[in-house]
Amino acid sequence: MWRRPDFLKLWTGQTISELGSRITREGLPLTAVLVLGARPAQMGFLAATGAASVLLFGLVAGVWADRIKRRPIMIASDLLRAALLVTIPAAAFAHRISMPQLYVVIALTGFCSVFFDVAYQSYLPSLVEREELLDGNSKLAQSSAIAEVAGPSLTGVLVQTITAPAAILFDALSFVISALSVWLIRKPEPASKPSPEHTHFRDETMAGVRFVFAQPVLKPLACFSVCAYFCLGAIGPLYVLFAIRELHLPPAALGAVIGVGGVGAMLGATFARPIGRALGLGRTFIGAIGVVVFAQLLIALAHGPLPMVLSFLIVQQLVGDWAFATFHVHEIALRQSLAPDHVLGRVNSAMQLLTLGIYPLGALLSGVLAQSIGMRATIATGMLGVALSSIWLIASPVRRLGDTLGVGAGGGA
Repeated sequence: MWRRPDFLKLWTGQTISELGSRITREGLPLTAVLVLGARPAQMGFLAATGAASVLLFGLVAGVWADRIKRRPIMIASDLLRAALLVTIPAAAFAHRISMPQLYVVIALTGFCSVFFDVAYQSYLPSLVEREELLDGNSKLAQSSAIAEVAGPSLTGVLVQTITAPAAILFDALSFVISALSVWLIRKPEPASKPSPEHTHFRDETMAGVRFVFAQPVLKPLACFSVCAYFCLGAIGPLYVLFAIRELHLPPAALGAVIGVGGVGAMLGATFARPIGRALGLGRTFIGAIGVVVFAQLLIALAHGPLPMVLSFLIVQQLVGDWAFATFHVHEIALRQSLAPDHVLGRVNSAMQLLTLGIYPLGALLSGVLAQSIGMRATIATGMLGVALSSIWLIASPVRRLGDTLGVGAGGGA
């Protein structure tokens, strides 16, 4: 992989873009909490708005990624996201920033991200050999982990020095760099397969979903994802609010804690391949989710003085992100290995729909639950739901997967 210059261009651009995205991921909620005084219900709606684009446009993005070149989709998505994010510091400078603007920006950037992510996951198999997919995904996951280490800590410092809205300007610049890195790739992209004649658009968009649910390994992974991401949606939007308002963490300390999660993600991405070989894919998937559940429990148990709170959250971030990165690397590589190229974009979009598309539904519920039973109880409830979701993996062929991605594909497009 180190001898593939085009992959290195993609990898470099994504590392910079991921770093910028972490600034916005933490900066937008902090803008809502610190600048606009957002309530729990507003935080839930903000998270739901950002993820709703997957629910609304995910399957359409899959059709585009299978029917036109994927690289132009990635470049256009990056440039549009840069233009949208610039409006936040501009509005803050003019003293006109508001929650409706945050809703609009996060919705439109989410729309662009849907198209980028589907094209990005579908583009990698045309850039590397099939047997290099796990290694390629591992390295790209390392980019995300590097950003997770540096991004939140950098965000905390930037928020305390130049304010949260101004910090988001760095993400806009990172998207421009990402677009440039993708544009510099010289390996020709294979011609896209035209849409078959007399094929209804609904059949085109649903082809990926049909493939996933006809494939005996991808189906239980999809069912698990639906349940787990709904429950994770009840936890994620409350994390920043819970840490600042109930656990009384200052923004810089919160950024440092989340940065520790990046160390865990880096370890998970780096050692995903040997872990999968040692345990087998099935045990890797199930074991990783068990560790994620344990980590989420630590959020609900966090209490006491600042050093004790930090110890709970640091362990949670370290082991939880390690396990999640290990799961994610193997799941994407397995999906890319099983799906034929002509339907891969729609398979990726279907899995996005069943994960990130479900997340906003849980996020909406989290705001309502938090205002009725409290944030701590809501987080504990979400953790229990993730634990129960693992039954889909335990009671399926996933449990018996060995140490190879060479699982026979079933179903069709």
